[in-house]
Amino acid sequence: MKTVPHGWRTGRVADFGAVVTGSTPPTSDEANFGGLTPFVTPGDLDGNLPIVAAERSLSPQGARKSRLIPQSATLIVCIGSTIGKTGLAGRELATNQQINAVIPTPDHCGTFVYYELTRIGSSLRRLAGKQAVPIVSKGQFKEFPVRIPPIGEQRAIAQILQTWDRGISATSQLIGAQQNRKRGLMQQLLTGKRRFKEFKGERWRRLRLGDLLDSVDRYITFNDEHSYKLASIRRRSEGLFFREELRGDAIKTKVMKTIRTGDFLLSKMQVVHGAWALVTPEFDGMFVSDSYIALVPRDSRRLKIEFLNYLSQTRQLRHLAYLSCHGVHIEKMTFNLDDFLHESIEIPTTTEEQAKIVSVLSTCDREINLLQRQLAALKEQKRGLMQKLLTGQVRVKVKGARK
Repeated sequence: MKTVPHGWRTGRVADFGAVVTGSTPPTSDEANFGGLTPFVTPGDLDGNLPIVAAERSLSPQGARKSRLIPQSATLIVCIGSTIGKTGLAGRELATNQQINAVIPTPDHCGTFVYYELTRIGSSLRRLAGKQAVPIVSKGQFKEFPVRIPPIGEQRAIAQILQTWDRGISATSQLIGAQQNRKRGLMQQLLTGKRRFKEFKGERWRRLRLGDLLDSVDRYITFNDEHSYKLASIRRRSEGLFFREELRGDAIKTKVMKTIRTGDFLLSKMQVVHGAWALVTPEFDGMFVSDSYIALVPRDSRRLKIEFLNYLSQTRQLRHLAYLSCHGVHIEKMTFNLDDFLHESIEIPTTTEEQAKIVSVLSTCDREINLLQRQLAALKEQKRGLMQKLLTGQVRVKVKGARK
């Protein structure tokens, strides 16, 4: 450990207070579960503070058979793939045996302990190493080195970091609210339940996808010495991403094609999981394998491809994709384009109405993206503050503290 700041001391996790390992009451007895005491497992440590609820709960009987953890204790995963994940108890609760709890003594600030244990999380993961089941033993955890400032400085540091956490929480809630608003608008606008007044007299029409869309293949002449920027698609309609850039001689699949802005791209093997999206300008000219299909409008006066992109995020079109996939297992199903193009959808008669719907939904997307960038900035600022405050690189002035 590096030099400890003046007035601080080097300690170990056990110096903060009692270290308690969680336990699970017998799962064979259903009477142990379903009450008011949260039963926290690693999956419940999602970064939201404080923890006051969990996916499962214990009955009074189950709570008596568990080790109850008081409010303000820090929870930290010490077994499994998420070692180092932390949470702060916002009420009395219980945990399973993958989690150790540090119950702070009165001369330590519980919230500071949480932040300090969060800081050392990555070091705990390295300590666990690569094992079939990664583990940091209770003894190792108790002896792990930490930095301990005076209690006044602990409280001041915790207060500063809590300010950032409140900002992060508020921004996350705004993102959730905007996403719910977008889902509601999609449900109304993409089904015709809600119309713009200038289009109310025009009926929507049902058309075969094959009359609206055509596939396009831009196969390339492969060159082992050329570099190729490869794109791929995330599941759940989460868009394209740049996978990697490789020389031709490093690419095993030698059948490649180019994608262009405005293509509606789908993965034949993953479309059943929502792996389809509009190709946006940043991916123009990138390459994909022959396991992808690019669709374009047959007539831009009948269909706006951006409208189809939003429609692809609905259950209706995902269901049509599912019906067009064949196989014995969902992870091995393959998309059949001919089957898909035989299906039909109901769309606005004019591309003007389609464009207006796209405009409203794309405004929602821009607002969500802005909030997501703000959230990322807040998290990055918090990481920087934690590094500086919890190592003493930046000191916090405490009223009444001796110089």
